[in-house]
Amino acid sequence: MRSIAIFGAGGRAGRAVTAEARDRGHHVTAVVRDPRRTGDIAADGISVVQGDVTNPRLTSAIVCDHDAVVSAVSPASSPEALAALGRLDGKFFVDAVDALLHGMTEAGVRRLVLIGLFANLQDERGRLILDDPTSFPEHLRPFALSHTAGLDRLRAVDTSVDWLMLTPPAMLDAAGPRLGRYRLGGDTVTGSASLSYADLAVAVIDEIDNPRHHRTRLSIFD
Repeated sequence: MRSIAIFGAGGRAGRAVTAEARDRGHHVTAVVRDPRRTGDIAADGISVVQGDVTNPRLTSAIVCDHDAVVSAVSPASSPEALAALGRLDGKFFVDAVDALLHGMTEAGVRRLVLIGLFANLQDERGRLILDDPTSFPEHLRPFALSHTAGLDRLRAVDTSVDWLMLTPPAMLDAAGPRLGRYRLGGDTVTGSASLSYADLAVAVIDEIDNPRHHRTRLSIFD
């Protein structure tokens, strides 16, 4: 049994990862902005705590004595809310990466798995999805740029944290079944790829149970 801290445990991806970890017998610390709004994720083997992924000191205290950390965070919970954030959201993912790396280093926790955003994958012509207005809505571009800045920071920082970013496709199925299978790729979108949240969670916990990929970003699809 491992102990895993999951930031963003109240969102769709976070909930799926929390459930997968619990079902495999791991202890989960579910980190959310407001525990009063996500009390339904509490269950045997799950501790729900309030946290701020951009706060290094608080992050260090939360992840202490854990074996691994998952980041499935977002500054807002819907496309409309993300669009309303505009450029105020510009530093969110950079601040989150900095706080996670600092907090984990302070606490001596090495394994970090993050959920990425399809918008900074490349299409078949080598162009970023976020740069194609026919594939990605312009009003969400600031959010996508913030996500991309977080990935760039991960790649640039010299850290002892063993990180991996798994980037699912745009078509994530909340109701899709857990098939227990997935494929991993590089930085390019593969056809009309899709994936269930349940199988995204399988991949995340697989990489905690048996780490195979290190300090890289991979696409994941069905």
